[in-house]
Amino acid sequence: MELQFCFECLQRQIRTDFTDKLIFNYALPSSPFPFASDALVQVSNSDGVISPHFVLMYLPVNEDDCFTKYITEHCHEDMEEVKPNEAHFLSNDGINTSLPGLGCNSSTCKFSTRFSCLRTLTALSPISQIGRTSLPDFDDLTSSFFSEDHVLHSLTLMIQGKPTGRDSTNFLNLIGLPSFIETSVPGCIRHPNIVPIFKILKSSTHISLVLPKTSYTLENILHYSPDALKSNWHIKFLMYQVLSPLRYMHGLGIAHGNVCPSNVLLSDSFWCWLNIGDTLRSNSCISKKNGCCTEGCQSNKLYADLKLSHFTDWHTVFVRWWSGELTNFDYLLYLNKLAGRRWGDHTFHTVMPWVIDFSVKPDENNDTGWRNLSKSKWRLAKGDEQLDFTYLTSEIPHHVSDECLSELAVCSYKARRLPLSVLRTAVRSVYEPNEYPSTMHRLYQWTPDECIPEFYYDPKIFQSVHSGMSDLAVPSWASNPEEFIRLHRDALESDRVSCQIHNWIDIIFGHKMSGEAAVSAKNVMLPPSDPSNARSAGRRQLFSLPHPARWGIIKNKIGGVKHLLHETSNLQALEEATTFIEHASHLSPMYRYDHTTDNLGLNEVSADSFEYGRDLTLPSVIDIHFLLQTMADDNSTSGYQDFLLWRQKTSCNTNISVDIANDVFSIGCILAELHLRKPLFNQTSLAHYIHSGVLPKLMHELPPQVSILVEACIQKDWNRRPSIKSLLESPYFPATVKSSYMFLAPLQLLSKDGSRLEYVASYAKSGALKAMGSFATEICAPHCLPLLLAPLSDTEAEWAYIILREFIKCLNLQALKTLILPVIQKILQTTGYSHMKVSLLQDSFVRELWSKIGKQLYFENIHLVVLSNLYVSPHKSSSGAASVLLIGSSDELGVPVTVHQTILPLIQCFGKGLCSDGIDVIVRIGGLFGETFIVKHVLPLLKNVVRACVDVSNVSRPEPMQSWSSLALMDCLMTLDGIVEFLPNHVVVKELIEDGGCLYIQLLMTANLGIASLQVAATSLVAVSQQIGPELTSLYVMPKLKELFEKLAFSEESSSGPGSGSLIVSKSKIEDEQTQNRMDLVLLLYPPFASLLGIERLRKCCTTWLILEKYLLWHHNWKWEYTEDSSRGAVDPTSARSSYINNPTSEHNPAKVLLHGVGWSVPQSQRVKGTKKSTPHKRQYHHHDHNIAGRHATSSSTSKEQELWHWFPSPAKSWDGPDFLGRVGAASNEIPWKISASVIHSARAHHGALRSFAVCQDECTLFTAGVGPGFKGSVQKWDLSRIACSSGYDCHDEVYNTINLLLCFIFYLSFMLVLNIKYVGQVVNDICVLASTERIASCDGTIHVWNSQTGKSVSVIAENSGNSLTSVSRVHAEQANMLDFSSIGSGILSSAYDGNLYTCMHHLETENRLVAGTGNASLRFIDINEGKKLHLWRSDSLESSFPSLISSISSCGSTKMQANGGMTSSPSWIAAGLSSGQCRLLDLRSGNLVTSWQAHDGYVTQLAAPEDHLLVSSSLDKTLRVWDLRKNVGSPLILFRGHSDGVSSFSLWGQDVISISRNKIGLSSLSQQDGEHRITPQYLYMTDRESRNMSVLSNIAILPFSRLFLVGTEDGYLKVCC
Repeated sequence: MELQFCFECLQRQIRTDFTDKLIFNYALPSSPFPFASDALVQVSNSDGVISPHFVLMYLPVNEDDCFTKYITEHCHEDMEEVKPNEAHFLSNDGINTSLPGLGCNSSTCKFSTRFSCLRTLTALSPISQIGRTSLPDFDDLTSSFFSEDHVLHSLTLMIQGKPTGRDSTNFLNLIGLPSFIETSVPGCIRHPNIVPIFKILKSSTHISLVLPKTSYTLENILHYSPDALKSNWHIKFLMYQVLSPLRYMHGLGIAHGNVCPSNVLLSDSFWCWLNIGDTLRSNSCISKKNGCCTEGCQSNKLYADLKLSHFTDWHTVFVRWWSGELTNFDYLLYLNKLAGRRWGDHTFHTVMPWVIDFSVKPDENNDTGWRNLSKSKWRLAKGDEQLDFTYLTSEIPHHVSDECLSELAVCSYKARRLPLSVLRTAVRSVYEPNEYPSTMHRLYQWTPDECIPEFYYDPKIFQSVHSGMSDLAVPSWASNPEEFIRLHRDALESDRVSCQIHNWIDIIFGHKMSGEAAVSAKNVMLPPSDPSNARSAGRRQLFSLPHPARWGIIKNKIGGVKHLLHETSNLQALEEATTFIEHASHLSPMYRYDHTTDNLGLNEVSADSFEYGRDLTLPSVIDIHFLLQTMADDNSTSGYQDFLLWRQKTSCNTNISVDIANDVFSIGCILAELHLRKPLFNQTSLAHYIHSGVLPKLMHELPPQVSILVEACIQKDWNRRPSIKSLLESPYFPATVKSSYMFLAPLQLLSKDGSRLEYVASYAKSGALKAMGSFATEICAPHCLPLLLAPLSDTEAEWAYIILREFIKCLNLQALKTLILPVIQKILQTTGYSHMKVSLLQDSFVRELWSKIGKQLYFENIHLVVLSNLYVSPHKSSSGAASVLLIGSSDELGVPVTVHQTILPLIQCFGKGLCSDGIDVIVRIGGLFGETFIVKHVLPLLKNVVRACVDVSNVSRPEPMQSWSSLALMDCLMTLDGIVEFLPNHVVVKELIEDGGCLYIQLLMTANLGIASLQVAATSLVAVSQQIGPELTSLYVMPKLKELFEKLAFSEESSSGPGSGSLIVSKSKIEDEQTQNRMDLVLLLYPPFASLLGIERLRKCCTTWLILEKYLLWHHNWKWEYTEDSSRGAVDPTSARSSYINNPTSEHNPAKVLLHGVGWSVPQSQRVKGTKKSTPHKRQYHHHDHNIAGRHATSSSTSKEQELWHWFPSPAKSWDGPDFLGRVGAASNEIPWKISASVIHSARAHHGALRSFAVCQDECTLFTAGVGPGFKGSVQKWDLSRIACSSGYDCHDEVYNTINLLLCFIFYLSFMLVLNIKYVGQVVNDICVLASTERIASCDGTIHVWNSQTGKSVSVIAENSGNSLTSVSRVHAEQANMLDFSSIGSGILSSAYDGNLYTCMHHLETENRLVAGTGNASLRFIDINEGKKLHLWRSDSLESSFPSLISSISSCGSTKMQANGGMTSSPSWIAAGLSSGQCRLLDLRSGNLVTSWQAHDGYVTQLAAPEDHLLVSSSLDKTLRVWDLRKNVGSPLILFRGHSDGVSSFSLWGQDVISISRNKIGLSSLSQQDGEHRITPQYLYMTDRESRNMSVLSNIAILPFSRLFLVGTEDGYLKVCC
């Protein structure tokens, strides 16, 4: 008899076997009823750590069963410890070996006929530890996690070319290397796709199997998240994993027996394990019987009246319920099972309806007290008004935000039976028994959720096991819980409920879960955030049609009507039920074709009919070279003819038994379901196929190649079905599937993470990823990269570093963005010491990353994380590495990017935990760029920080704000201490002392600053004075210091006597003394200045010297002592610091890397540092190279025209105070733009109009295209650091001599306008940077691809001219190259433009292809690498009056998986704007026209796609429009008006759109509400804010990381704006 327990007995049995330390989570029933033989458990260790979940499977003991005998043989009664499974090895490597006992003599055995059961079971579960049932057997489960580590180690040694054992070869044979063979030899290595059985434990009554818990089953994926199988490639890879273990089992002569989606277990990474639990169960004689196997169990009485004897198909269950044979309770339990709801799982517990409100005793003749089943309980509780409000106001429209039965509700219902730990977790952390409803009536009123079945059958749910919680009270009309259960169950089965229950089914399981029916029923659920995320449970819609009413009850009610009406009603109800059953046929899937009459069975196959051994023609030695040869970078799909040839060859590959052939039938059904997303067979269609041989209609919906495989697998004649080996070798599986499987299979062995890392690193380093190709590498990455995120030793970190670099080399840009960058972010965000983090912070790695992803992606994803290693208590190793990286990379990044991306974010961290290395970065970058940079950029920012902190101190602010201000000020002063070392004395005097008053003395005079801040300011003032010397100090500092000394001398503190001050301390402790009040600043200032200037000069400058010296004598025992050196005092509080200055620490190793002559690259964290709260030492850089001063002097003496970045303005001009400082680590696109723009530099780029420009990712180089001398096309390359033209491309004047224009005339409002077009003659009208190849493409009617470094032409692409050009008079060239910005812009016309010329370009970066628009509204695709034209998409013009040309192109698409399995390697759509104002949207994958619409009333000047579904367009009709491509594009989502002239161009930055029109610039936002909005254009001023820019603007581009933008003008100027 099958071992089935009720849940309480199962939990009790587990407690008996393993004590309370084995935590029972919930049971895993295989039927709709609360009986199970499997459970989900966890082990609670002595230290309270909870282990992962395990599945505990109970099997009955049958002494005549082979499996039981096998366990008994390995598990003796007197054994005390677990005995590892001992495998029986074949001698002679399995070649032509004949051993006795190949068969089994048991008449009931269903295992292999080739080998003994002992050897077969060992081969299926070689790692199992067999022992007696006891808790200690669970304590060493962790050892099972690494039980296959030796196999992976053997593989790694083989890859490294070192001697290894047979384990590696045996494992490779398992996974089909060097080739799959029909027969297998039992061994001691587990197949990586067979679920590992950790333990097999035996007691006198049962056998317990311990298996790992997987995240999903294939059934879960098909039911709840079919989109998780992202592509056909993933389906193929999954099927390959299912077939491989089946091939191994069939080679052993074993049939699985139950290959179905529920037995395909899937991990988080979608690695497949085939569950063999049913295979082991099938060997036992089992009789199906519902009920608990425990004698005397009360649950058997509770379910004594169940009519659903065992789990059967839905069709039968429905018909029995519909006709009245089955109860509502039974039918609803079955629907719960189909929907995946689980007994005991509180998150998706079995659900039942509330049918009464418990106010009165249920009476079918009385309407009072009955619940309305046509509305959900949520709707009844919340009310229609609230649900309508939620639906209308939510960002995602929905009525129901939670499950129909939430975990909170289930635990509240069962509160009296659940452990308090569960209640504290699910309900409330603080247990309050009085908060739980005490009666059924209150419980019903309290909950918005549905009911649970326990209230219909289990009286014990009312009895509390907690002393503080009373029993749940039943209504007054029931005397006890037993009577209540009976009456409540009768209400559920009543005619009233039976006539309405179908309405409730529609809401919970049926068609009212989606579509218009859900909206009408106010039952729209909040959808999952990402449908492609795998889920193991959820709401499953079972029915798409309204559920029929229960006809058996209705028929009885109308039994008294006329016979004809009765018969008509019968026919209508029968027709309705039949249609409903047909539409719900997917609920009865069939995966097995059981043959009842076959001439050959498994037991009739002789072992002598098989040959053992391997194919001797295959290589005898497998090494790394052979492995690399087997990997192929071929992801092409085989043709239909290849599948037909394969089908012919499979006719000779027959299966050895009907049971094995039935496994092949199951494979065909699963393969079809994966492609159809619904079962191929149900009970009816399978019976029809068996009877008639006609394939089901669903076969026509399969792809042709898949149809051939499925048809072969489901052949009626089992002898004609292909073997699993034939399926594995079929053309259905591309080479990338096999390569990926071969690479990933060893990773799935039960081994340590360190062993996995070494294996992947060795394999990748040997060239495996390169041999596999980028696509297979992308598939393998999610399995390997999580290993890099675990805590690693230094050796493991080296392996991880190798892995990361190899993946970066082999992955494409999109995969790097989605897979690699998040991993790098997480590694850099780890706290504490990390060797891996330090490796990633090396300059060599970052530069390698730049070369692959570009600097733009680096700044968007990585740079801020690098900066985060400099604040909030970073480890000194990572902060030091980060500082060296930032300093070393700043020179290449340039001044604008360094200032905005490094300097400003670090200054924003002042007062927020910025470490000394972070301050060191600012100081050293200042030294790297020189004096001008410091004066122009760093000092203004630091001054603003000081002013902001002073402003904060003068205003009453909360204590945290004051504390932040004080810390920020100290960080700022410490930065100034270091930065002034790079400045000449006269610059220090001018910037810090003369300019607006001495900065330090202003701080010291501020009344509300904290003592710690004053202390740092005083120390910094002394340091600066010592640097500039006594003469400059006397001349500039002392007049300002005099006022401070006078203020201190006449303060209240100075008048107190010796007894009220600080205690007199010894001279040696003065340096460590903490100042107690403002008067103590005298100690920090007076003695050092006396030493610096001499006491006599100081007394002459300070009229209050007598008071100050008396104070120092009384309170600090200081007085001036005249010695031979009159400039020295008795005590010099700075002596210790001076000593430090003269003796730098030994950690300054000259072997460190010298950065551009600035100084040794020693992180500040490795130096001797003081603390910010005590007197901090001043940062000294005297050990730097003395050539720095000379270099800076030379630099400062040069003219501004020769100096780099001389035009770049200081960011301090945009300072906005403390709020600006508050944006710690904010991304650049989170800082709003301010349209208060001005031109900071301009240069004449072209003689004529500047038509287009393209900016490189580093924002240091750009290319401009326009009209050159003689009105010929020209392209110029510019170095932004100098605003100087460094080179150009001069081949555009060699293509066409003339291009003739025929201007069209249009009448508009009784005016005739002659309008010009954007492109004429040899003007270079478009240009783009091909970042991946360092090439440039420029267009002047033809497309020139040329090298950006040498300026040499690579290729020229032109359309073939079908007709000769018509000769007409040439228009004046200068006039022809100007856009006509007439105030009437609605009629921009197209000329009689040669359709063979290209008008514009768009670069598809991920494919490295160009899309060029033509003069006849067509799109030409161009392969840049090959320099040749590809396909042409022609588009017939919709206008009848005149032709249109393509004026702008844009593309975009989501990063979802493609059909071949990789990330989207190209956009999914492409949009083209036309000169007529039309926009056309085309599917980039098929070339089909998706839609076309009149977007504007004039020439479309530009298109851009900020998101997958958004398109922004501008036009000469003076508007800017935003289109939502998911909706009807007949009207724009957002319409921007306000420009008085046509919008010639725009640029996107985050949610902002910056547009230009004539000589004005406007700002608009995509985040604004739908509808029409107005732009307020502004003039573009020069830097003096007085003179306006009057040039007509033609183009705009934003430099986001430099916080700048560029504009081009119609008179040929390139202008840099801030």
